Amino acid sequence: MSIDASELQPAPGSVRPRKRVGRGNGSGHGTYSGRGMKGQKARRGKRLPYDQFEGGQFPTARRFHVMRGFNNKWRVPYQPINLADLDRFADGAVVTPESLLAAGVLRHLREPIAILAGGELNKKLVISAHKFSKTATTRIEELGGTITTLEFEKTRKIR
Repeated sequence: MSIDASELQPAPGSVRPRKRVGRGNGSGHGTYSGRGMKGQKARRGKRLPYDQFEGGQFPTARRFHVMRGFNNKWRVPYQPINLADLDRFADGAVVTPESLLAAGVLRHLREPIAILAGGELNKKLVISAHKFSKTATTRIEELGGTITTLEFEKTRKIR
C-alpha cells in the first residue's frame, strides 16, 4: 500500500494550536500575556544584548578576563633556522647572524636565533647563534663544523 503525498498528516497529538496571547482573561493568556509583571523582559522589543547579559551588572567575563588563557611574559621568541637553510653557505664559511641576514635567511636581528635540525646539511661550517638543538649540534659536529653560542641582550618590552 502506497501513501499519496496529499494524504500525509502529522502524528496525532504532535501538533498543538498556536498560543493566542492578549485576547482577554478568559483565554488564560490575557492581561500580562504570559510575560509576567513589569521588568525588562516584559517590555516591547525585549532584545537582550547576548546570552551572558547580567542585567546591567558588570559581566563575569569582563570581571575575570585575566583568567582566560595564559600569556607568559618571560617567553623568549626565537627565530628558528633549519640546517637546510645553512646549506646555501660555502664549505668552511663562518655563519653569523649578520651573514644570515645578508643571505636573506633572517628578516631582522631583534630576536635571538635558534638552529634546529630540520633538513640536511652537507658542509663543514663555523656557526654562531644564540641556541642550538641537541640534534643540530651533533649533526654539525659530525661534519667537522663548530658551534659558538652567543649571548642575547634581553630588551623586553614594557607592557
